[in-house]
Amino acid sequence: MFKAKAASGSFSVKDQAQAKKFYSEVLGLAVDDSKMGLNLHLPGTGNVFVYAKENHEPATFTVLNFMVDDIDDAVDELKKLGVKFERYEGFNQDENDIARGKSQNMGPDIAWFKDPAENIFAVIES
Repeated sequence: MFKAKAASGSFSVKDQAQAKKFYSEVLGLAVDDSKMGLNLHLPGTGNVFVYAKENHEPATFTVLNFMVDDIDDAVDELKKLGVKFERYEGFNQDENDIARGKSQNMGPDIAWFKDPAENIFAVIES
């Protein structure tokens, strides 16, 4: 039987320097930079590898979720830092761009935004 010791994810970006600035200065993540790419140290114990790709195409799905205690505070703080939140049809997002799943018994409260490479990220209240 297959038994992995650990697991991690990866995704691409167009510009490694621009990505590093966003992940470290806006999202506040610790970032190790190398010629191969960026190692993002996620809250908790996880890491994800981000690599520059000349013909990068943004993911059409959420590549990274950030769990927060208070989604309203998190969204407000990110907006103050210049992050623009996305709106998606069918999710009944409120004026703060948050889909309120908890109150409708339809999953968590969630809000989506994009990194400079147009990859989709989410903030989820847990």
